Amino acid sequence: MNKVKLIAGVMIMALAYTQAASADRYGYPANGNGSYTDMAEVIEVEPITRLVRVETPKRECWDEEVPVRRSAPYHGSATPTIIGGIIGGVVGNQFGKGSGKTAMTVAGALLGGSVGRDHAHRHAAAHEYSEYTTMQTRCTVRTEYHDEERVEAYRVKYSYNGRVYLTRMKEHPGDSLPVSVSVVPIR
Repeated sequence: MNKVKLIAGVMIMALAYTQAASADRYGYPANGNGSYTDMAEVIEVEPITRLVRVETPKRECWDEEVPVRRSAPYHGSATPTIIGGIIGGVVGNQFGKGSGKTAMTVAGALLGGSVGRDHAHRHAAAHEYSEYTTMQTRCTVRTEYHDEERVEAYRVKYSYNGRVYLTRMKEHPGDSLPVSVSVVPIR
């Protein structure tokens, strides 16, 4: 434990010696170039602005009634198919002789039944449907534009040692700002 205290004491003394040795008798750094840092008083700060066009996407949604038309499923009678089959059978019976006559009757009945069924479905599809409305959410994205003034930098007027200076800074300096002072003899 005593070693730690001894090392800490030596480090503190070395730091104090370094700081004392780095300044001359007037308090200026003894680095040989005569420059040091001091604080200057800020007199005036004027923001430098730029007009920027900003776009903001806005999503707008609303509910809308939408008509829906749907064909009703066919639940009709088998009568058109049967009638078509009978008519087709009679027509088919008029052709052929012997066993060919029977084949023509059967073919006519089948074809007539099919035509009758197709006619019934077409007629039902054209006249039997349900129509209703439903609510659907519709959305669109609209872009709004507006101009905005943005601060780009600051024009700063400050005073140091009785003289007024002007500079441009990225950030607001506050009431004072650090300055680098350099003293060089004139020969």
